[in-house]
Amino acid sequence: MAVNLVNVENVSKVYGTRALLDGVSLGVSEGDRIGVVGRNGDGKTTLIRMLAKVEEADTGRVTHSGGLRLGVLTQHDSLDPQATVRHEVIRDMADHEWAGNAKIRDVLTGLFGGLDLPGFPQGLDTVIAPLSGGERRRIALAKLLIEDQDLIVLDEPTNHLDVEGIAWLAQHLRERRSALVCVTHDRWFLDQVCTRMWDVQRGDVFEYEGGYSDYVFARAERERIAATEEVKRQNLVRKELAWLRRGAPARTSKPRFRVEAANELIKDVPPPRDSSELMKFASSRLGKTVFDLEDVTVQAGPKMLLKHVTWQLGPGDRIGLVGVNGAGKTSLLRAMAEAARTEGEAQPAGGRIAVGKTVKLAYLSQEVAELDPNWRVLEAVQAVRERVDLGKGREMTAGQLCETFGFGKEKQWTPVGDLSGGERRRLQLLRLLMDEPNVLFLDEPTNDLDIETLTQLEDVLDGWPGSMIVISHDRFFVERTTDRVFALLGDATLRMLPRGIDEYLERRHRMEAQVAAAAAPAPAADRAVPEKSAADQRAAKKELQKIERQLDKLSERETKLHAQIAEHATDFAKVAELDAELRDLAGQRDELELRWLELAEDA
Repeated sequence: MAVNLVNVENVSKVYGTRALLDGVSLGVSEGDRIGVVGRNGDGKTTLIRMLAKVEEADTGRVTHSGGLRLGVLTQHDSLDPQATVRHEVIRDMADHEWAGNAKIRDVLTGLFGGLDLPGFPQGLDTVIAPLSGGERRRIALAKLLIEDQDLIVLDEPTNHLDVEGIAWLAQHLRERRSALVCVTHDRWFLDQVCTRMWDVQRGDVFEYEGGYSDYVFARAERERIAATEEVKRQNLVRKELAWLRRGAPARTSKPRFRVEAANELIKDVPPPRDSSELMKFASSRLGKTVFDLEDVTVQAGPKMLLKHVTWQLGPGDRIGLVGVNGAGKTSLLRAMAEAARTEGEAQPAGGRIAVGKTVKLAYLSQEVAELDPNWRVLEAVQAVRERVDLGKGREMTAGQLCETFGFGKEKQWTPVGDLSGGERRRLQLLRLLMDEPNVLFLDEPTNDLDIETLTQLEDVLDGWPGSMIVISHDRFFVERTTDRVFALLGDATLRMLPRGIDEYLERRHRMEAQVAAAAAPAPAADRAVPEKSAADQRAAKKELQKIERQLDKLSERETKLHAQIAEHATDFAKVAELDAELRDLAGQRDELELRWLELAEDA
């Protein structure tokens, strides 16, 4: 029988006149992996802070088992700014001691990309004070994970991690024996890690068995049974369930809900979006040209981020853009946005970006734009437009769209200066959509948004007719809102990935393995081999350049093939033929990349 680690008995917490938690009782046992979800401001963080005894309850009692080893990651770290990373994470362990510890090696490699902490100016000896909030957060997470605990409590652990970092953390937590309680809006992560869910709503906590997919089904079924009208059954939870069951199979490895019941619940739910209809409408709004990139080179100072990229964003295209931090995702969007802003006059370091004459771009950057703090929420939206056309005869007023984005009638009269970070993010998105753009660039749009708001945003985007590029570390959001995924792998190229983020992670894993193998010390017999002659080095450089040109041609051919597949979508024989050629090109690319790595050392 599992040992009980924490008991929460009849706990209540009031802020001002609002009861965040009202008579809540629950427990955490050995082996539990609990995900905590709910709207921003409903008390998720308060609940786990009281569970960890970081914050006192107004009434009720929280008890820990004797000798409980507890690790807590809050949203604000307690690192010593004058200390080094080494002192905070590894303490006084000798180099041979921590380097020989498999867990420490795994954590440092998984969170920082290597034992020498690439990206930190002095590696482990970097002083913490000048580091960014994201870097400090990774240090705090590493410090926690190298310890042994009975229970780990994490508040938004995936913030500031890229797709690879999130995948590593999910695997690491699955393999740990510690119990886990985790607040996060990352739905893919919840499905990978958790076996129970706590849904914090209006002062109460509802418990569900299973991961996020199971929770969505159970919540939809509960609401369906409770509903007295069909209109209540047509809700966002059911729409998201339809996506989970149809558009993203195998979210959980062993789903516990009854498949028959799930299929019955969603049998009359249409697909999330009618892609062909949206494409037709987008073409009528945008014409043939949206963004055409020809032989484009993008630089950040002296650093070459993208080289000789030829690519096209067409009408109705919904693109997910993933890649390693610093590979140039945001820089690419900025270059395209600048070309649109100046009507093609501002161009990147090399090549040309052609912008369609009818393009009306809305760009949501990672920085939240400042608004007049004295404005009311509704006034801030109406300042852009009173009504918005969502296509296909759908029209919404500013007030209706505010409600869709979680700003109820009372909240619409809240001063902007009183909004939380997540609420300001929602308001910024809302203002962008009110301006009726036909092209959207969304750079990390999910930052600070809770799951309910994310599903509402996805629902709005489902019917939005236009072209869209999404940069996000939220894997679920990318897969849910886009149709194709492109990647920047850190080698100055842009590639389409037919299998999406799974293929991206596989490619990154292979590249890292190849780099590690190339960097490994050679055996004693090999070290005696004389250095390459100048002629050999010149030959290697020449072949490297040839391979790079071949890779560029492969990228162009892959882009054309994908366009042909879309054009012949109803001709299955033709699609199969094109797909076979695409797979052959992927094999050629892998061989060329391997040869490139072999030659790089000689050159």
